[in-house]
Formats: sequence, C-alpha cells, structure tokens
Amino acid sequence: MAPEPERTLDRPQQPAQPDLDEILHSVAAGDHDAFATLYDAIAPRVFGLIRRIVRDPALAEEVTQDALLEVWRTAHRFDEERGSAVGWILAIAHHRAVDRVRAEQAATDRERRTGTASIAFDEVIAEVTVRLEHQAVRRCLQALTAIQREAIMLAYYGGLTYRDVAERLGAALPAVKTRMRDGLIRLRDCLGVTLG
Repeated sequence: MAPEPERTLDRPQQPAQPDLDEILHSVAAGDHDAFATLYDAIAPRVFGLIRRIVRDPALAEEVTQDALLEVWRTAHRFDEERGSAVGWILAIAHHRAVDRVRAEQAATDRERRTGTASIAFDEVIAEVTVRLEHQAVRRCLQALTAIQREAIMLAYYGGLTYRDVAERLGAALPAVKTRMRDGLIRLRDCLGVTLG
C-alpha cells in the first residue's frame, strides 16, 4: 500500500494588500477611485487608533472622517522617503484625535467655569432681589394704618386665620376682612404688583 500523500490545509488566499504609497500618490493627483481604495484599506485602522484616544464611538467616527478628509486634501505632502503611507496617515489621525480631545476638554473646562460663575452670579442676584423685595414690603407696610398692618402681619406672617386675627384684635370678623382687603390693595399699589 502506497503512503498517503501529506495533507495540506487549503487556506483561502488573502487578497494582496494594495500598495498604499502608490495609491496615495494617485490620491494626490485627484483620483477619486484611488481615494475610495485607500479609504477602504485604511479606515478601520484609523478608526481603531482614534477610538483608543477619543473613547467615544460617535466622536471617533467624526474624527476619523475629519482625518481622512485631511488625507485627501493634503495627499500632495506625502513623502515616501520620510515614511510609509500608513505611518503618514496614522500620524494625521493621531494628531486629529489628540486635538479633538484637547478641544473637548477645553470646552468642558470653559463650561464648568462659566457654569460656576453663572451659579454664583444667579445666587447673588437672587439674594439681592430677596433683600430688595423685603425692603419694599417693609416700606409699604409702614404706609398702612396700624390696624391694617397688624392684621396683615398676623395673617400672613403669623399664619392666623381671619377669625383668629379678629379674636386677637378684639374686632368683628367683617371689619377685619375689610381692613385686610383695604391694606392688601394699598400694598399692591405700593409694590406695583398684582396680589393673588
């Protein structure tokens, strides 16, 4: 019996990698088809590099597009004596990714500073507004009669009902309601606001 021939695994042949240096020269000459070939060959590596730096997938896609657009625009600057097309393209991608991270960080820092300043400013405005309102209310309360002022202070600041105010002042309930209504109208006019 003859020995069996040695078995070899049939491996699918990998398509030959295009010569990116030559393709990049064609891109520099404005060849759109060459750029499409270059894009298909290098985009996954560019995206992978940028994704490791930027981390956000959507932002990485955007930066990848920017980097490859820069490759299209600046392909005439490629010098194969200084390095390979892949190295040149990945250097552009790296620079774009780092620039974007720095820009995003600067924007975040600006927003944080602006947000902190806005919060502080808003707090000051709120405090000033409250103080001015209190001063205006005190001034307008002083313009009321003593009975109106006392009835309103007991009801609104003391939390008493009309009936409690009437008992405290030793006055009839209708008289207290009338005094308070008249006092509130005078306060409204003095403050220039609508009281509900």
